[in-house]
Amino acid sequence: MSAPSLRRRLVRAVRADRGSYAVETAVLAPVIVALMLLMIAFGRVTDASGAVDSAARAAARAASLERDASSAQSQAQAAANLSLDGDGITCRASSVEIDTSGYSLAVGVDATVTATVSCTAPLSDIGLPGLPGSKTLHASWTSPLDTYRGRT
Repeated sequence: MSAPSLRRRLVRAVRADRGSYAVETAVLAPVIVALMLLMIAFGRVTDASGAVDSAARAAARAASLERDASSAQSQAQAAANLSLDGDGITCRASSVEIDTSGYSLAVGVDATVTATVSCTAPLSDIGLPGLPGSKTLHASWTSPLDTYRGRT
């Protein structure tokens, strides 16, 4: 095989591939963008889940420091909201439930207070078809009450 015929074959092969990169890019670009948006969605859910867990911990701790059930309820609500705001989490709907039954036990008996925080995190602004518009996250945390501290 002579050098000119080999060169002609290479030129023909290169010309036959003309435009294939543009087609590959047009096909793969939406897939790559969808994968990136999916990674962003999973990252936001993971971040919000950690923030809800942190808010439940803060609420239980704040409630356990109070002497009565009513102030424990209000302090826990404030601590959970402050924690979620501090983490930059915007909840479409949130709730904080505090189990203050430990305050009714006598002094000297081991008692706990439990905080349960729910947050509905919005995902609709990501704009990925098939992705739900929001995800509801729940977390609970239990904190002990001081055994020998007065309760009302």
